[in-house]
Amino acid sequence: MKRVILHSDMNACYASIEAKLNPKLKGIPMAVAGSPENRHGIILAKSEEAKRMGVKTGEAIWQAQAKCPDITLVPPHYEEYLKHSKMARNLYYEYTNQVEPFGLDECYLDVTGSTHLFGGGENIAKEIRKRMKEEIGISVSIGVSFCKIFAKLGSDMKKPDAITIINEENFKDKVWPLEVCEMVGIGKATKRKLNKIGVFSLGDLACVPVGTLKNLLGVNGVYLWQYANALDIRQVVDRDHKQTIESIGNSCTCKRDLYTNEEVFNIMQELSFSVSKRLREAKLEAGGVEIFVRNNELQSFNFASHLQMPTQSSIIVVKKAIEVFKEKYNWSFPVRAVGIRAINLRNEGLGKQMDVFLNHEKFQKNEDVDTALYNIRKKYGEKSITFAALKQDIGLPSDITEIVTLPTRHFNM
Repeated sequence: MKRVILHSDMNACYASIEAKLNPKLKGIPMAVAGSPENRHGIILAKSEEAKRMGVKTGEAIWQAQAKCPDITLVPPHYEEYLKHSKMARNLYYEYTNQVEPFGLDECYLDVTGSTHLFGGGENIAKEIRKRMKEEIGISVSIGVSFCKIFAKLGSDMKKPDAITIINEENFKDKVWPLEVCEMVGIGKATKRKLNKIGVFSLGDLACVPVGTLKNLLGVNGVYLWQYANALDIRQVVDRDHKQTIESIGNSCTCKRDLYTNEEVFNIMQELSFSVSKRLREAKLEAGGVEIFVRNNELQSFNFASHLQMPTQSSIIVVKKAIEVFKEKYNWSFPVRAVGIRAINLRNEGLGKQMDVFLNHEKFQKNEDVDTALYNIRKKYGEKSITFAALKQDIGLPSDITEIVTLPTRHFNM
């Protein structure tokens, strides 16, 4: 049976939800922006009116205001975005149990088994589009196709509030003229490599010998060739599918620049408390640590190292993190942002292979102390106990970004 895949994208999601919550924001150039006080002064999302004025997601607030002096800025309300994302998924589940989120505002739906109940893919898309506006108050753009990659391209082709059909008869006319960067997974670096061999459109990509792309991009080149040639056989996962977590992390932009290893360590210590807590809640252990550093010139660096034994301990994680930082960061500029990520994750309780170079008594002591800290904080609150050095103002902002990395399934190339 020919598959029927939908990709539904909530238009200007954050901005649309803010306008729904505050009708005064409708029809005017507005944007959801981070906090300048916490030095998160960037545009997180913008309305269609702001987009028409040239405002871009990710640019600094002052850049947006230069393009659009009358722009209205509002702070993010993530709990509302999560709430609306869940409402949208619940609506999608009325048509199929094969609903796969792709971020907060996008979902793939495989409605192949539902067409005998609700009509063809286009009919289902029209009904979802209508119900999203009437019941949730948000417009969506929906791509309808026979594979995931083309359904995603379809939802991107016409915005806002539109439906695009890409089928086996028209995909060469609709998809192949597009620039290669229009396909999800092709970033700037991959685009440059493809351009160097004369590949500028998705049609060019489809016609290049697959061996050439494999030599250029490795196995990702094979995936891209398959996608361009409508050979994307990836399934839309079932609602009960449990994603494997590949990493757990936290990061923050500090309230002030950091100038010493001690200042960085204090921030890392606080971040590691949260990483440790989330590892325990997920029943996972870290086999390695990755740190993220951005200096005040906005240059970013990532460094990683393995742990001698898997752990959930914030004490062990932060010791490895600061060790890597001291070894790798040269202090050419002060530090503005810091992040810690637990990597090489595995399920807890699998047993641990002894490392002859590890002080096992000290390791176990750190594990025991951290478990005690976790239990006290869990029972009495996160502020009930901490290290003395963290009682002062260490420059930690009130909002810390939580990071969970899932398998890419061929994206992010």
